[in-house]
Amino acid sequence: MIIHIARFITILFGVFLISAGFLMLFKPKRTRALLRKFAGTNLINYTEIILRLIVGIALILIADSCKLPEAFKVLGWFMVVTAGILLFVPRTLHHSFSLKSADVLKPEYFQLISPFAFLFGGLILYNLDLI
Repeated sequence: MIIHIARFITILFGVFLISAGFLMLFKPKRTRALLRKFAGTNLINYTEIILRLIVGIALILIADSCKLPEAFKVLGWFMVVTAGILLFVPRTLHHSFSLKSADVLKPEYFQLISPFAFLFGGLILYNLDLI
């Protein structure tokens, strides 16, 4: 049962990445505004961290049933470890990083990197044998 839930979470993650790619491509100013909100409040900050942790654990749990198990384990552990680190980083520092990133990433840059979100989300779904 847990593996089925982990698989579903991983599917949602792949779809989320593809959706983020569309948002970056067609609404780059909106994407930039969303980036500015990262860690903007305690609710947003801890929601980000918890979601990152859940997706990371899901990736680790389903890794052995994927085409590239080591890649899924590495990505999963990376997400779990970074979620753990973010728990101890002051929210204001995390938010400051988001603001600085949004300043650097102009809307046209989001459009340029959107294919990577499509590719990454597609690779996740492909490795689950969905496409």
